[in-house]
Amino acid sequence: MTLQGKTVFMSGGSRGIGLAMAKKLAAHGANVCIAAKTAEPHPKLPGTIYTAAAEIEEAGKAHSVKALPVICDIRDEANVDKAVGECVDKFGGVDICINNASAISLTPTTATPMKRYDLMNGVNARGTFMLSQKCHPHLKKSNNAHILNIAPPLDMSAKWFKHHTAYTMAKYGMSLCTLGMAEEFRSDGIAVNSLWPMTSIDTAAVRNVLGGDSMAKMSRTPEIMADAAYHVVTQPSADYTGQFVIDEFILADTGTTDFKQYNQPGYDGPLAADFFVPDAWLKKSKSNVMQHPGYK
Repeated sequence: MTLQGKTVFMSGGSRGIGLAMAKKLAAHGANVCIAAKTAEPHPKLPGTIYTAAAEIEEAGKAHSVKALPVICDIRDEANVDKAVGECVDKFGGVDICINNASAISLTPTTATPMKRYDLMNGVNARGTFMLSQKCHPHLKKSNNAHILNIAPPLDMSAKWFKHHTAYTMAKYGMSLCTLGMAEEFRSDGIAVNSLWPMTSIDTAAVRNVLGGDSMAKMSRTPEIMADAAYHVVTQPSADYTGQFVIDEFILADTGTTDFKQYNQPGYDGPLAADFFVPDAWLKKSKSNVMQHPGYK
C-alpha cells in the first residue's frame, strides 16, 4: 500500500526511533505531524520538534512532504485534542497513528516515587489509549488506517517485572491497547499492531539511562525500527492487525538478509537483547544477540 499523500500523527518523534520512523515514512510520501514537548533545546538531548520537522521535510522533499510540529503533553487531554485538531486542519485527516512517546525508570518498587509511576503510566499506557481514542474518528475515514504502538509482546514472565514492576506495567499497558483495540477496531477497518526491537536501539535513553557508550555500541541504529515500521503500516489494514511484531523478524520476512547494516559502524560483536523479548523468539534470531544476565 502506498504512503503517498497519507498523514501520520506521531507522539514523541523529536529524536531517536520516532524521528527515524517519521523520516522513513516521509521519504515514501507521508506528511507527518510530530506531537511532543521538546520545543526548546535540551542540554542532554538532541533535537526539538522544529529541528525534527525540518529533517522530516528534507527526507520527503522528493514528494513535497510537509511536517507539522505541535507542542503537546501526551498526558493532557486538552493538549491532545488540540494537536489532533491541528493535524486534521493542516492535512485533512489521519491515516496512521504512531504511539511512540514513552517514559522509563528502571527502578524497583521501593525506589519508584509515585510521581515517576504516574509519569510512566500517564505517558505510556494512558497516552497510548487517549491518542488512539482521539485519532479513531479520523482513522475510520482512511482507506488503510493503522495504529502502531511501540510496545513489547505480552510475555507474562516474572523476570520482566522483578527489577522494574512499574515500568513493565506501563509498557505492557501499551501492549494491552494493541490486544484489545485490534479486535475493537477491526470492524472499522483500523489495524492495531505493536512493534518492538529484537535488540537495544541506540537512543538518548540508552546512552543516558541504560549504560552509556558501552551499551550504545551493542545496540542497533534506529533505522531498523524505521524500516520495520514502514513494512507494518503499508500492510492492508483489513488483514494485518493484532500482531506483536519484532523488527528483525518482519524485515527478514520481507527479504532483508544483511542485518549488520544496522550495527554501529565497525562493530561486529554481540548485540544486547532488548527487554521483553521472549526466550523462544530470541532463539529464532539469526544474529548474535545476548540476553542480559539479570533477565535469564
